[in-house]
Amino acid sequence: MIIIGEKINGSIPSVKQAIEERNEELIRERVTAQVAAGAAYIDCAPSTATELEYDAMVWLIDIIQDVTDVPISIDSPNPLLLKRIIEEGHLKRPGMVNSVNEEGTKCETLFPLIAGTPWNVIGLTCDKQGIPMQPEKKLEIAKSIIDKADHYGVALSNLHIDPCVMALATAPSSMEDFAWCIRAIHEYAPEVKVTGALSNVSFNMPARKYVNAGCMTLAVNAGLDSAIMDPCSSFMMGTLYAAEALAQKDKGGRKYNRAYRKQIFK
Repeated sequence: MIIIGEKINGSIPSVKQAIEERNEELIRERVTAQVAAGAAYIDCAPSTATELEYDAMVWLIDIIQDVTDVPISIDSPNPLLLKRIIEEGHLKRPGMVNSVNEEGTKCETLFPLIAGTPWNVIGLTCDKQGIPMQPEKKLEIAKSIIDKADHYGVALSNLHIDPCVMALATAPSSMEDFAWCIRAIHEYAPEVKVTGALSNVSFNMPARKYVNAGCMTLAVNAGLDSAIMDPCSSFMMGTLYAAEALAQKDKGGRKYNRAYRKQIFK
């Protein structure tokens, strides 16, 4: 499983305050903890006002790169900001672009920029109408993004499609639909990876970690390749390693046992 660490995000109150106050220590601590827990990418999402986002992202990138060589996932709904960050060379190594979708010209703006490079990119299954409830519509959007990536020369193995799991509280079939999308996307383009911000499934539910863990287990069994998650959660990491062992993606539970010995979970 490719883990995209979610803890550098301005929507988190403590991170928002750290960005406003330029508190490097808190950011460094969060980066260090996620790397130690096994994050393959560090998500960098200022989630701030448009006029402040560029400066905040550059500040965060500089701190992250000073702490680790783990690649960064630059995260913004503004494709022009993402384009600027890449073109100006703020990153020492290719990372991940989070994200594109079928709303406007995001694919057309970013795909030519990363074509033929090691950059990875997340594609969300939404368009100008928003996120559809119907899994068939999500698949239709996913196919369009995949076809555009292929057209522009983006390696499909570097493309992660996020079917946007819905909240169980408002969509009782959210997990069934999510699993269907994972399998259908793999059937359409086996090279493409499928990802997800799994904690969305538990919005407005009590004891959210149990819903998140159930979602993780079923998604891994359906073929989930990467996840935007908190790698510092021992409970979720234990769930992930156990799910991979049970789904026979970790033969004999070797990775499970190795992670336990490293105290990634207890």
